[in-house]
Amino acid sequence: METVACCRHYPVAFMPLHFQSSRIINDIKLNRRKHSKGVVLKRNIGKKHRLRGKPLAINAKTYLQEDPDKEIRKHDKCAIEFKNNENIVEDSEAKFSEHPLTFVSSISSMDPLIDSDYFVQGRKTINKNDGAVETEPSTLVRIPGLPDGSDGNNGAHISSCYWEWKYKWIVHYEKAGSQNVNAPAVLFLPGFGVGSFHYENQLRDLGQDFRVWAIDFLGQGRSLPPDDPAPLVKEGTPEEIVKYWGFGPQVEPWARDLVYSVDLWRDQIRSFVEQVIGEPVYVVGNSLGGFVGLYFAACYPHLVRGITLLNATPFWAFIPNPSRSPEVAKLLPWSGNFPVPPSARKLTEFMWSKISEPESIKNVLKQVYADNSAVTDELLLRILEATEHPAAAASFVSIIFAPQGELSFNEILSRCREMNIPMCLIYGREDPWVKPVWGQQVKRQVPDAVYYEVSPAGHCPHSEVPEVVNFLLRGWIKSMESEGSMALPLHEDPNLLESEFWRKIEFERSGSKKSVRTCVVTRKCSFWHKLLSIFQSFLIKFKDATPRA
Repeated sequence: METVACCRHYPVAFMPLHFQSSRIINDIKLNRRKHSKGVVLKRNIGKKHRLRGKPLAINAKTYLQEDPDKEIRKHDKCAIEFKNNENIVEDSEAKFSEHPLTFVSSISSMDPLIDSDYFVQGRKTINKNDGAVETEPSTLVRIPGLPDGSDGNNGAHISSCYWEWKYKWIVHYEKAGSQNVNAPAVLFLPGFGVGSFHYENQLRDLGQDFRVWAIDFLGQGRSLPPDDPAPLVKEGTPEEIVKYWGFGPQVEPWARDLVYSVDLWRDQIRSFVEQVIGEPVYVVGNSLGGFVGLYFAACYPHLVRGITLLNATPFWAFIPNPSRSPEVAKLLPWSGNFPVPPSARKLTEFMWSKISEPESIKNVLKQVYADNSAVTDELLLRILEATEHPAAAASFVSIIFAPQGELSFNEILSRCREMNIPMCLIYGREDPWVKPVWGQQVKRQVPDAVYYEVSPAGHCPHSEVPEVVNFLLRGWIKSMESEGSMALPLHEDPNLLESEFWRKIEFERSGSKKSVRTCVVTRKCSFWHKLLSIFQSFLIKFKDATPRA
């Protein structure tokens, strides 16, 4: 039997290593070093249980009998006795049987041992010559790929639906997993310029376990108005009337309160959750969707079970909110409502003709995607589909001139923290717009938030590396549903829970293996971590800009 002797408490307790717990260990990390009494355990544990540089004896009983008072009582020691080492296969994985901890002799508390860094998942090597135990950390995590039909699994079926929120306020959404009656509800919110189609990899995969929805914000995707909110009645040919909606002199009654602002989208999500889903949801939002989702959670916490931010933008809109700055609001001639004023028409037509060109959209996507192979023709066509709608130009300029929300981003975060809303942060490290420093700032304000940083990945990690995002999301939701009895993704190693660490995640896509690195930050992000992240971003840009011979 393999045993451990922990000499922090007296009398010494011997604990069998043949055990397994879902929250504890799969292996022991020992770093091989030469030492007069054996090998040295190299690990920087918490201040209360620091074992770095402490002698390790192969035969615990012999060590204790030889010198029980000298070094053992001065420092924390861990002694391991391996009997029948000749039966241990070299370079084998440590395996543990499932039974509770048992002790040969009493100990005041084993919590320090279990909670400390004594145990780390890794690969163990037994050197039969000198009895040293050598391991290296298990940094590689293999996860399944997306359901692509290669193994007969095409994933969950996706349905395209429409919901009339108010008269002629038609909202498009997609859903999957309706057969999972008792499963949690998950709602995906898209970023600016895209729609529910941006989450189809999540719907198809996560819809196998949960009930999932993805919605188009009003004024974007397929949630553009079915009729002209302000039709032209005088100038222009029929072709111009069809091409540009919203530029007429008079607004239609149904569009009088139509302003594409974050306040409107927040209320849209509230009504959708109440009327369509019918129960509290886990909200997942990318970029603008992350901002709106967080805003919704802060205002209606009773409808939210948790929220995940995917490179969420920390600000939106430039025009001050009338409720916060009434004096400034009076000075502004227009606040995004219909009709679009004549003074803004020419500028809108010019801007829209430039930014809606396929080449312009493709260049923007390549700028924000770290992996340009993810910028597919299908993605480009789905985005162009919305730009060809006659209301797209007016909707775009309404979004640009709409006022800010009633709450600032910091106020939203403070509310979510006060109401203890569970939060998960998944940020692409190579995002040129919403850099990881913004996610780290959220982590500083909400220390209990779970933070993952994926590299290489840009502004839309769910689109670039959906396998990784789905793996993290699925694990996080299941951990929340189990009330912590299931370990969070990549948190199964208690040795690393007081710092940040990187794990390599490997998966298959289209028959080939791909991998990314994921940083897991389990403590509050420090100022130095933020500074290092900025410095590393500059290094990456410098490296990319350096000409190759």
